[in-house]
This record gives sequence, structure tokens and C-alpha cells, in this order.
Amino acid sequence: MLDPVLQAPDLKLAADSNQVLNYKRDANNYITQLFGEQLPAIRNGFFNAHMSRGFIVQPHWHTNVTEMIFVISGELIASVFDPFTQKLMTYHLKAGQIAVFPKGWFHWILAESEQAHFLAIFDAPTPDIVYGSDFLRAVPAEVIQRAYCINEEEYAKAVAPLKESIILGPPPGCAVAGSAGGMNTDSSAKSMPAYAAQQPAAAFYPYQMYPRR
Repeated sequence: MLDPVLQAPDLKLAADSNQVLNYKRDANNYITQLFGEQLPAIRNGFFNAHMSRGFIVQPHWHTNVTEMIFVISGELIASVFDPFTQKLMTYHLKAGQIAVFPKGWFHWILAESEQAHFLAIFDAPTPDIVYGSDFLRAVPAEVIQRAYCINEEEYAKAVAPLKESIILGPPPGCAVAGSAGGMNTDSSAKSMPAYAAQQPAAAFYPYQMYPRR
């Protein structure tokens, strides 16, 4: 049976992923998109993401799609939690390399180079996304204490900076203990931790990485 979208008299088979801004922290850290809403004929929607060192696509998972990231330029650290082995799988990716995040698996992406550009490609036109920041701020502190024996007051203080969904983290205004200061961004991101400008991700990321070429 032919797809009715492909039989439409106004059929479009080309589009510009730069036209729809999904999220922006500053001029170097932003995500555009091309989904079914922008191009009905598409079967694999994607994010077009730009990041600088120290920024992270926050931990999240997808309920309806498997994701593949393809590095166009720069370097990334991609991590995904395997629910079957209960192990964290971490890969250091350079231009031309990929990583796959199966549907429902918890994952995140960290920029390792000064600038990184990559595509997050999905096997459906539009992904559902559950952000870790939303989960953390939605679970009552008393539930966290009951479930994990974590002090309610300390947990509430820890998640207090999460005022909204954090897509590219750390949250605006974040400061790391012992850091010399933050880095300036635009009005949507007041400061960033010092390590974002001074240290490679490997300096504070403790897991085994995919070897460099």
C-alpha cells in the first residue's frame, strides 16, 4: 500500500534543519531539529546539535525510538546504561563515528572538544523524551529518603537549581565547588563551571572510553 504522504500533490522531499530551533543556551550551544512536523515524508527525524567543551546533553531516555548519534566534527563522550548487564557503556567518539542508544535506555552526551557538531538520528519521525532533570525535581524528597535513605533536606537542596527541563547542562548559574569561577554566556546562561573552559572531559569522567584513532 502506497504511503498517502508520498501521493500528496504538495509533496516535499527536502527541508532545512536549521530553520527550527529546539533549544539554545548560547551561540555555541544549541539544537535545531527536523521532524515529521517539518517534513511529513521523513522517516527518521533528527536533532542537529552544536556544543562546546564541558556542556552536556543531560541524562535522558526515549520511550518510542532508538537513537543513533553521528559526529560531524569535534569529539564527544557518549554514555548509555545497559539495563540487562547493569553496566555503563561509554564511548569516545570523533568525526565520522557513531553510537547507538536503544529505545528506553538511559544515556547522555558530553562535548570533549572545544566545539562539537553532531546529529542525533531517530528511527521514527518524532521522539518522545524523558529528561532526567524532570524526574529528579518531580520525585518528592520524602520518596527519595524512603527509597534510597537519602536525607530529604539535602536532596531538596541538591535539586533546587532544576527549575525547568535542563536539555544542555549544567543548569544556568551552576558553580562547581572549588572552581575559580564561571564562563560567560548570553542571558539564557549566566555562568558555567570553570572546568568547562579549562579541563578536558576525561579529567573528571571516570569511565573507560572508546579509544582514539
